[in-house]
Amino acid sequence: MQSRLKELPVLPSVEPVVAQSRWVRFHPERLEIAVGEWGDSLAGQTTWHHPCHYFDGTEATLRWIFVLDVLNHCFWPDVGQPTWTVTYSGEDYSGYWGLAACLKRALERGFQITDPRYLAELPQADLREIFSGTGEIPLFEARLANLREAGQVLLSRWHGDLIHLLEETRGSAVRTAQEVVASFPSFQDEAQYRGQKVFFWKRAQLFVADVHAAFSGQGWGKYGDIGALTAFADYKLPQVLRELGLLSYHSDLAGRVDLRQNLSPGSEEEIEIRAMTLWAVEALKKTFEVSGKRVTGAWVDQWLWQLGQIEPFRKKPYHRCRTIFY
Repeated sequence: MQSRLKELPVLPSVEPVVAQSRWVRFHPERLEIAVGEWGDSLAGQTTWHHPCHYFDGTEATLRWIFVLDVLNHCFWPDVGQPTWTVTYSGEDYSGYWGLAACLKRALERGFQITDPRYLAELPQADLREIFSGTGEIPLFEARLANLREAGQVLLSRWHGDLIHLLEETRGSAVRTAQEVVASFPSFQDEAQYRGQKVFFWKRAQLFVADVHAAFSGQGWGKYGDIGALTAFADYKLPQVLRELGLLSYHSDLAGRVDLRQNLSPGSEEEIEIRAMTLWAVEALKKTFEVSGKRVTGAWVDQWLWQLGQIEPFRKKPYHRCRTIFY
């Protein structure tokens, strides 16, 4: 195991990006306005219990959540293509909920999607059936490769069961996220910015937060340092932050985003959007605290994500970048 961290390297690594950013600006003068107008509009923290989520209160839930977060990235379609949609229990779901629905449906149909031996040699035809619906899920081949990788790593490094990893890191959100990143290449969400390494660790942190939420902060979900998690830098949060006036883009970048042109993974523009998103969430967290509400970065993330599901925050497009990391 790597040397243990007491805190995540994410925020220290994005600070130089924020200081040098030329494509994205942060507007702290909008913080109090955003919290004042929208802070009480949504709960910010939702229960894990949803028709598309699997939960049985045992270790089986942990294994299912892990598979979910191996695959939890990049759901938007190419321009002109239909949105990938699946039907579960008579309801249609797309995006994240489509993923959760098809994985729960897969378990019910007998696919052994939480068994590393099955994942390590996962047949392409099986995954196509699992994802079957209207349209196609993006990055299918990458998702297949990452599931196989997850199974192979669990077999070779963790004695064939994710539970061994979680037993070793139990109680620490930081150690769990660190070990997931160290063990599984598909979770190594890192970039280079002007010669400096930047850590985002979006899905690794999200996995920890999902376990915490599923078990209501108890048992397997009890992390004494859950507040150490940052936001989970994706494409929905900056869309909301831009509408709130907390982020603005250079006119050239704004034009490309608004025209739905893809940004290159690892480009300065993409890294700056994600870094500034994390910075803005930390500032929002402090603003909520000043107003009397003690919250975590994960709570603010969920609050922003929920805002992103309502029409006022969908006026402008989100930035597009084909990547396995978010």
